[in-house]
Amino acid sequence: MPIEPGQRVLLSMQSPVVLAMHPTPFHSSNDAPPIFLSPPHMTGDEQLFIDEAFRTNWIAPLGPNVDAFEREFGETLHALPCCATSSGTAAIHLGLSLLGVGAGDFVLCSSFTFVASANPIRLLGAEPVFVDSEPDSWNMSPSALRRALEILSSAGKKPKAVLVVNLYGQSADYGSIRPICDEWNVPILEDAAESLGASCLGNPSGTFGDVAAFSFNGNKIITTSGGGMLAAPSAAQITRARFLATQAREVAPHYEHREAGFNYRMSNILAGVGRAQLRALGSRVAARREVFARYADALGSIPGVRFMPEPSWSHSTRWLTALTIDARLAGTTRDAVLSALTAQRIEARPTWKPMHLQPLFAGCDFFPHESGGATRDISARLFADGLCLPSGSSLTVTQQHRVITAITEVLCGNRVQL
Repeated sequence: MPIEPGQRVLLSMQSPVVLAMHPTPFHSSNDAPPIFLSPPHMTGDEQLFIDEAFRTNWIAPLGPNVDAFEREFGETLHALPCCATSSGTAAIHLGLSLLGVGAGDFVLCSSFTFVASANPIRLLGAEPVFVDSEPDSWNMSPSALRRALEILSSAGKKPKAVLVVNLYGQSADYGSIRPICDEWNVPILEDAAESLGASCLGNPSGTFGDVAAFSFNGNKIITTSGGGMLAAPSAAQITRARFLATQAREVAPHYEHREAGFNYRMSNILAGVGRAQLRALGSRVAARREVFARYADALGSIPGVRFMPEPSWSHSTRWLTALTIDARLAGTTRDAVLSALTAQRIEARPTWKPMHLQPLFAGCDFFPHESGGATRDISARLFADGLCLPSGSSLTVTQQHRVITAITEVLCGNRVQL
């Protein structure tokens, strides 16, 4: 089967499968093989669980793999109860529902994130209020969060929840954020879609919220091709989540429904993929941190290049290696580097465009990191200068050399040796 440029390939034990992901505009005469941002990395054991599902005819949603995946995943989070879902977005939607978010409510939300974090707020009829990042971790600013809670509460708009996003493999500063939310008695939904395997203050990402959502999209550190997980400290919450995720069907011999639910449960086949992937999580984290270390060694001394920081309280997975390019110091722009990489059939992407700058959320309130006479919109600056480099756990040293060479040719006009 021919593979078109920009398509991503999942290698099974039998034949390649083209994943329907975002195509990359590789319009170049360069015949070098493409390098992707974060492709799936199979262990080889996934087929064993898939074959078992076929052998036992557990093809429909739910089944032994789902039960086992929920249990095994929860064990990585200090034995939290879990509900496997059809996507990370579904997990966020369910989590907000568990926290009682509904029409007319306000939800504080990290602005520097993917739109899937914010869309479920609107889907529930609530209004997002966006909070800036802080420079030390690029995640939600505790000072902006406190100011938002003070101002909104004084105006009679106490938020129903705070949705904190963990970006690019790194947890937010929960040592500061959790006490602020406890002080105001506002629950946290921890969006850990990008941070599975990370930790904050020695505890796993996903264990700091009243509920937490994860993603297993094809580009994540482990994948089920599509899927997610909702975790919560309370078994009753997860029982409620499973009820809502299966169309809120009441216990009866017929189909009885007293409230609206969703079709959000994970397939037994995909859960089998997740079980094999989960067993490799530690090695996947180690590989991505090694990729980051090679980038940092090769590019870290170039004027104007600054990598996403890793504070002392954080252990990041470096799911994506993210950096900023200061054009005043580097002598060129982020977009020039991005164009050069694209010309070499290397997939890189700008960092997230903040939600408060998206047309979809025009008019929503936004609280910057610093206000008053020295207003600083950290997330807007990170978007303007930020770039994510190929970071897959299967990235070879030779492939990474190609990426580094392409970057240094733009920034320095020379080649580097790994």
